[in-house]
Amino acid sequence: MSDRYEVVFSCFLRDDTPASVMTALRWHLGMDAEYPEDLDDGQLYPLLAPDNYNNSRLPGGDVAFLRRTVQEFTSSGERYEWELFARKDWVDDSMLYLRDLLDLLAPHVAAGYGGHFRDIDGTALTVFTFRDGTYEPIEIPWGY
Repeated sequence: MSDRYEVVFSCFLRDDTPASVMTALRWHLGMDAEYPEDLDDGQLYPLLAPDNYNNSRLPGGDVAFLRRTVQEFTSSGERYEWELFARKDWVDDSMLYLRDLLDLLAPHVAAGYGGHFRDIDGTALTVFTFRDGTYEPIEIPWGY
């Protein structure tokens, strides 16, 4: 029997995120069917696409979206970022690819909270934060 994890991405990507990264992200979200040429992580199926078969063990099911939003109004016009939110039920084998996905996104994420993962049957939560093109996982035990 596999362990299952709740994996959440909740962050903003800079508007100048390269097209190759956006293409890979759209594939992972299930928005594009064709495997991206530039994606070299060996992943054979999208990691963030909501499960259409209702196999999710998360209350409310899997959710994923990517949209371009206005973050602020400046004297030179509007400043945009890409809003990424994905909440997915992963089996333990998929967790092997989490680092690859974090490495793909980290150089393009605005600083701050980026998401978290947790064992569905556990109590600890691991938060990942982004800063200066890198990420840092922080484990938070139950009751913190």
